[in-house]
Amino acid sequence: MSARRIGILGGTFDPIHTGHIALAHAAERALDLACLFLVPSNVPPHRPQPATSSHHRFAMVSLAVMDRSGWQGSDVELQSPEPSYTSITLQRFRDLGYSAAELFFVIGADAFAEIATWRNYPDILDIAHFAVVSRPGFPVGDLGRRLAALSHRMAPATGSLLAPRIIAIDAPTPDVSSTDIRHRIGAGISIAGLVPPAVQHHIEQHRLYTSMTPGGRAADARMVPAARSREHGED
Repeated sequence: MSARRIGILGGTFDPIHTGHIALAHAAERALDLACLFLVPSNVPPHRPQPATSSHHRFAMVSLAVMDRSGWQGSDVELQSPEPSYTSITLQRFRDLGYSAAELFFVIGADAFAEIATWRNYPDILDIAHFAVVSRPGFPVGDLGRRLAALSHRMAPATGSLLAPRIIAIDAPTPDVSSTDIRHRIGAGISIAGLVPPAVQHHIEQHRLYTSMTPGGRAADARMVPAARSREHGED
């Protein structure tokens, strides 16, 4: 396999949790990735704005990956004030010299089910491979039925994978979300086991998510209407 298989997992990471880690690990194992970048979004284009600052979210990502060889946080989206569209992020990696055959955008099957609502669809599918991992309630075995128009682009993880493909990875991932974690913290319920220990320590040290509105957002978070798409916003 290529020594330059590069995994990219994007998301708000508000906060990063064990579901994100399991998603990334499943792709790393199935595709023999040389390295894996976790990319916190700065301005999610179709979601409520994050409850915590980009500083804290990048710090939590960095803490979550610090003991994982080949994993690292990337601030490529935090350097720009523009909306964090996946197509732009992938093109930035292309500009660094990576080919489409070397880039594997890791995503949960639930988020990928809405790919047709993303910016630059369907051209975005030609920028990189999409490594789609099962999520609770969204097994990758259903991809062909849910997205019949894309079935001809789907391929197994084995083989040369020269042209960009949609790669289904059937692996268990825990039923956990950042939304639920924020609710738990706001309600004073333990989040042990839902986030990496270093991330839990950071949250507790800085008292993140302790002042939440009934809807689960920080009281001072800037809100925007949430559209149907979940582009680049793994929860």
